[in-house]
Amino acid sequence: MSAAIQVRGLTKAYGGQRALDAVDLQVEEGSIFGFLGPNGAGKTTTLRILTGLARRTSGTVRVLGHDVSRADNAVRAEIGFLPDVPGFYEWMTAEEFLRFAGGLFGIERRLLDERVEVLLDLAGLSGVVTRIGGYSRGMKQRLGVAQALINAPRLLMLDEPTSALDPMGRKEVLDMLESLRGRTTVFFSTHILGDVERICDTVAILDREHMDPEAEADAYRTAAVIDAVSEEPAMPEVLTVSDDEALAAAYAAMGALPSSGGIEGEIAGEIAGVIAYGIAGGIAGEIEFQAELGSSSAK
Repeated sequence: MSAAIQVRGLTKAYGGQRALDAVDLQVEEGSIFGFLGPNGAGKTTTLRILTGLARRTSGTVRVLGHDVSRADNAVRAEIGFLPDVPGFYEWMTAEEFLRFAGGLFGIERRLLDERVEVLLDLAGLSGVVTRIGGYSRGMKQRLGVAQALINAPRLLMLDEPTSALDPMGRKEVLDMLESLRGRTTVFFSTHILGDVERICDTVAILDREHMDPEAEADAYRTAAVIDAVSEEPAMPEVLTVSDDEALAAAYAAMGALPSSGGIEGEIAGEIAGVIAYGIAGGIAGEIEFQAELGSSSAK
């Protein structure tokens, strides 16, 4: 299988401060790849370099077999990108916006008609005539993913696509991404452990501008242990956290155990999962999860 993304020794410095330090990364074509790390680790900087929006200081970066610094429009036409805060013309409808994006790629009218119909359905926006200014954050994110797919890219890159969404909004976006499995390569950054565990084939962990070895997503659940008081850069430890342990920590933090008559169904499970992973990964507000081999505590 060929690589959609190949990065070797990638370094990015701003003055004397390194945002990325000798990062190595390989993403196989057709995979769903999770780029995991805390805020400020360098995920957005990496994506900006991969898309050609920023220049590397040193190292090699190849996207779809081409050096990203020399990539022409033919290469860019095979890439879809969604930034962390996508912008929209809020006076447009979803269909008008997708047609506008397709026009920028010069897509032929009949083919564009077909893609707009398919992508509106994929995003759950078929028949929605409300203008984008009236959309929820989740609707806007799904429209953003659809826009990034309008050119039928071989590689789709997304920066924190679920970070500001509620549990249902996260589920809808993740379901949308999972439906692309085998149809295109999906590379997305996140700090939410549960998201990568749920849909990714492979995960790479970036912390303090360094890369942790890649790990199979379905082999174990991961938690990054970040030593915030150490003066030396600390690599995250990869720990095994079982469902029972994570959920027990979640319910303990909530101050009550679930009763047999509680909410049932997929939504309840999704909410419980968000809370559990929030505690395990430090994503539920200001909650931090600190763990050492052999012991754990949540605060």
